[in-house]
Amino acid sequence: MAEIKAMMAGNVWKIIVQVGDEVTVGQQVAILESMKMEISIEAASSGTVTAILKEEGEFVNEGDVLMEMT
Repeated sequence: MAEIKAMMAGNVWKIIVQVGDEVTVGQQVAILESMKMEISIEAASSGTVTAILKEEGEFVNEGDVLMEMT
């Protein structure tokens, strides 16, 4: 199982994928907002999204798991 983690602290501005979606390496899966900047979160590996653990508008810390993939 692979995890997609937040690269920095901020608010989850937008979740782009849904559970069951197939993603590829480098595909944008979410956007964080931090210090008035939008930070793209990309998949580090290909697979299927099995769980989305955070909601839009939720604050996350660096290293928090946003999604799980297989």
